[in-house]
Amino acid sequence: MPGNDIGLDLGTATILIYVKGKGIVLKEPSVIAYDKDNDEIVAIGTEARKMLGRTPENIVAVRPLRDGVISNFDLTAQMLKHFIKKICGGYFFKPRIMICVPAMITEVEERAVYDAAIEAGARRAYLIEEPIAAAIGAGIDISAPRGSMIVDIGGGTTDIAVLSLKDSVVSKSLKVAGDKFDEAIIKYVRRKYSVLIGERTAEEVKIRIGCVYPREEELSMAVKGRCLVTGLPKMIEITSEETREAFHEVSTSVLDAIHSVLESTPPELIGDIAESGIILTGGGSCIYGMDKLVSKHTGIPAHLADDPVTCVARGTGAALENLDKIPDGLLYIAKNKREQS
Repeated sequence: MPGNDIGLDLGTATILIYVKGKGIVLKEPSVIAYDKDNDEIVAIGTEARKMLGRTPENIVAVRPLRDGVISNFDLTAQMLKHFIKKICGGYFFKPRIMICVPAMITEVEERAVYDAAIEAGARRAYLIEEPIAAAIGAGIDISAPRGSMIVDIGGGTTDIAVLSLKDSVVSKSLKVAGDKFDEAIIKYVRRKYSVLIGERTAEEVKIRIGCVYPREEELSMAVKGRCLVTGLPKMIEITSEETREAFHEVSTSVLDAIHSVLESTPPELIGDIAESGIILTGGGSCIYGMDKLVSKHTGIPAHLADDPVTCVARGTGAALENLDKIPDGLLYIAKNKREQS
């Protein structure tokens, strides 16, 4: 597959890969399992996720990305290499890769992402800010002289930006997103029921019955965990209203960040946003009622983008297909502009 162009959403929870002309070709958990006795990789992606919390002492299943950035360089590079090889086969011509990064990424974090892509086999690696990629993937014309607001709630970070004339006018990135919602459920169940549940169970509760705005019909779900009093297995029933209570602090942090960005936005652009609305992308935006909660808090209509989970990956791929149309201010290689051919 010579000359592959790959758009990559390097998410804390999930990795999505877009291939030019084919669309989204891979969606797998950002999890890798290895044997700590000999450093051999045991599983990557979906198979590794099944091992979370269920491994023997010598096997460690981890997420090598935390809060939207790389926490373990070597494991991230090996994970990327595995996924790239999976979609490209034994590629003879190395692909060009564009990776999205949080809006407020540091130079050191940026360098780590770039180097990991090169280490994984990229011929050239480009980085683009997540809210820009999300906006492109959501079909927003970022070149128009109009204000557009994007809120991308991923697994590790929430990126918020007001865009106009191909540039980010105001932006904010906070390390509060999908993972924090999972943690909130774990803490709530532990505090209220004295039961400890795992990350996977908490995520399932979030997806199936979680909400940040009252549902028209309350849902419930049976959950198994370990009783902290007896140490024995225990089954409890959790309701959707309880998840809303558990999510309150996390959702308030996201709302405060949105409000902060709006406060710093020029009046003319506020008028545009009030007319067109706030666009929500990312897996975290799929929690029931997120759009309604944002609308109620800001007084501005909020809309879920089409297929919000894949918006960033699709936008990253689209940007790579149109490199000549993306200004340097939005698209950048690592600071020293190092390229390898």
